[in-house]
Amino acid sequence: MTPPSPPGAPLPRAGLVRALAALAVVALAAALAVVLRPGAARADVTRNWYGAAPYVMPLDNDAPDLSQVMAATSQKTFELAFILASGGSCSPAWDGTAPVSSDTAVGAVVNRIRSAGGDVSVSAGGYNGTKLGEVCSDAASTAAAYQQVITKYALKAIDFDLEEPEYENSAAISRELGAAQILQRNNPGLYVSVTTAGTAQGTGWFGTQLLNTAKGLGFTPDNYSIMPFDGGFNGSSAQISALENLHSLLMSTFGWDSATAYQHEGFSGMNGRSDSGEYFYQSDFQAVLDYATSHHLSRFTFWSVNRDRQCNPPDNNGRTSGTCSSVPQGAWDFTKFTAAFAGATPPTTPPTTPPTTPPPGTCTAPPWSATTAYNGGAVVSYQSHSWKAKWWTYGDTPGGQVGVWADQGAC
Repeated sequence: MTPPSPPGAPLPRAGLVRALAALAVVALAAALAVVLRPGAARADVTRNWYGAAPYVMPLDNDAPDLSQVMAATSQKTFELAFILASGGSCSPAWDGTAPVSSDTAVGAVVNRIRSAGGDVSVSAGGYNGTKLGEVCSDAASTAAAYQQVITKYALKAIDFDLEEPEYENSAAISRELGAAQILQRNNPGLYVSVTTAGTAQGTGWFGTQLLNTAKGLGFTPDNYSIMPFDGGFNGSSAQISALENLHSLLMSTFGWDSATAYQHEGFSGMNGRSDSGEYFYQSDFQAVLDYATSHHLSRFTFWSVNRDRQCNPPDNNGRTSGTCSSVPQGAWDFTKFTAAFAGATPPTTPPTTPPTTPPPGTCTAPPWSATTAYNGGAVVSYQSHSWKAKWWTYGDTPGGQVGVWADQGAC
């Protein structure tokens, strides 16, 4: 054992090497912390984008490179899923297994999205696993657990996906909604959505109880969204009918007028083949999108971006997959609908080369001008026709009585 050096004495060579190595480790750890710590939320992402964030599992189901999805669709936001209770404790974890406190993997995804000009929302709950509202002791402790997530990722939006089996637990639902209310109060401007099961009546008995609990708390989120799939919802007409029934339920529960109810309503669909074998095609998404925009709904989303690509074979042999849609499609076809809902214009995918000749009906000649002198042989366009000057002319209208212009036919 090397005896300790007196204060101020030079370190022995071995001690110096160890000290330098330790400093290097500390520096590397600090650098990694800077790289992996999620950056601040984008200030230039408008609020309506959070209502247009499609769900994606960042750690499962062959998660795509979301920056590539953004480039192909103009989509700016994504709903990262799901936050659950870590090992049955009142502590948040991705999928219930990856603690938020030590996360770097999802943080890197968040940074990549923000670096590409977008932002994220985070969804809590989902269909499987133990939810925080089931294990935390009260609304305050549930809110404290979710606040860790908001703080960790500098969130401006959060979604409470309250479905089976949690939404059959009235105490758990009260804690979840109470937590959402606390978070809304403690994080000014936070976008809060509440998602629950859809039925032909809008939502079922437990969903109606959820709305009544929110009313009792005096809690109003940005929207209540239903999931009209996995319940006999083949096609868009059944989905739109359910949304209309939810609209009536929101008015009767909260006393809202029609416009207010629509503004607090959202749609959360499933692209392609659902878990129960229903089918929702691009035409169905378009129909619901048209309904959502014309009625000014505040949310249009779907499950999930992981599935927004074609299977091989396209129908996946009649099976539902977590990584593809089981319907014929181009890559990210369904994500383009959420981008459209937020007001973006998706680019052409794949990019097309501009045509070398104009399509029929487009005039290439300059428009005729009454204040321009034209030599014989000059060509102009007028009233969707091309005209050629027979001789020098000034102020003579193509097709006029002078007959100076020869009609070359429709453009």
